[in-house]
Amino acid sequence: MKRIFASFLLSATLAGGALAQQSVPAGQTATAIFAGGCFWCTEADFDKVPGVVSTTSGYTGGNVANPNYYQVSAGRTGHTEAVEIGYDPIKVTYKELLDKFWRSIDPLAKNRQFCDVGSQYRTAIFYRTEEERKLAEASKKDVEAKLKKKVETEIVAAGSFYKAEDYHQNFYQRNQTKYKFYRWNCGRDQRLEELWGKAEAKGS
Repeated sequence: MKRIFASFLLSATLAGGALAQQSVPAGQTATAIFAGGCFWCTEADFDKVPGVVSTTSGYTGGNVANPNYYQVSAGRTGHTEAVEIGYDPIKVTYKELLDKFWRSIDPLAKNRQFCDVGSQYRTAIFYRTEEERKLAEASKKDVEAKLKKKVETEIVAAGSFYKAEDYHQNFYQRNQTKYKFYRWNCGRDQRLEELWGKAEAKGS
């Protein structure tokens, strides 16, 4: 009986700890911000993740308020293309989102992703809590150990996130032919398979 009671207490403690790590009340969504190069592709990759409820393309990490696409693409705002991800923390954890993020980018590339060149296409994890920062730093170390090379992806505190123009939202769904040609021509999936292997990169 004591053993059963002790087991019950341990389960209750672990459950309480898991809930304590969540920054949102039950039934509400949390958000994560990742920069993975072209935000059309980042949106498409994360929309496939169970537990993700929304993806919004935008700009962040720079010093110009309310930038537009032409300003950002010119590389003079300091911003990078990024996606704000709304997710249900009961169904998918921040750590699991990090795992997906790494396998949807080339973390070895500096100020570029695939065929897109410039700091506006740099990769980054924008954390909002100390727990997110710790998880991001730990995951970055794991990736460096796996790839045995320096990871160029930045880990920085989140600032203002500016939603991109409407025509960029869900671009991969509304302009499927153009999107698929861009992604293939840019060599994104080919490089992901080279880095992570066919099994791990599958579904990106």
